[in-house]
Amino acid sequence: MSEGLVEGLVSVVIPAYNGERFLRAAIESVLRQEGVSLEVIVIDDGSTDGSGDVARSFGPPVVCLRQENGGLGAARNAGVLAARGQYLASLDADDLWTEGKLAIQIERLLSEPGLDCVFGLVEHFEEEDVAGRFEVNVGRTASGLSAGTMLIRRQAFLRVGLFSSDRRMGEFIDWFARAQDAGLRHEVMQQVMLRRRVHGDNITLKAPHGADYLHVLKAALDRRRSAP
Repeated sequence: MSEGLVEGLVSVVIPAYNGERFLRAAIESVLRQEGVSLEVIVIDDGSTDGSGDVARSFGPPVVCLRQENGGLGAARNAGVLAARGQYLASLDADDLWTEGKLAIQIERLLSEPGLDCVFGLVEHFEEEDVAGRFEVNVGRTASGLSAGTMLIRRQAFLRVGLFSSDRRMGEFIDWFARAQDAGLRHEVMQQVMLRRRVHGDNITLKAPHGADYLHVLKAALDRRRSAP
């Protein structure tokens, strides 16, 4: 973590790998959050398109850091390590936050000091390029235990540790399993806070990473079996 914690500041990490097509809309959805103090850290994860140029075009409070391509876990970690905020949040480059998301969640954390992190609901919406190419079996609205809906106290995140970076997928599933093992208290608020874009370039639609998910689940089971 970077030095110099800023009380009340929300550090928003946006990993971007060849996300030029949707990144501007994602950043704008963060900047539309009212009533909160923000820093937005875009991690250009070795993009070969104009993702970095899009991020840099905003100026403060948006900063862009570039690294060699390392996957979502490594990109999220880079953003967390650069963050100065009391609260941490993340948004994928092709998704959108709903208005008021952060203010609602901060109010909840302030009202319940024993709560470590809060989530919200996810609303899925499809791009036209999905039609006829993929069978998309997702509900329109679902419980959002995901990085994109989470707002977490910085110290609570540190208790769990960084995201796994040894797999290309499943980094949040692994992190949340460790958070449960660590006894973090969480709550899913019943408001839509993330609009998840379903499109032909979604990593989860394009690439067969089933082995990564199995690895994550096995690691969680092994930890629990070995616990005293």
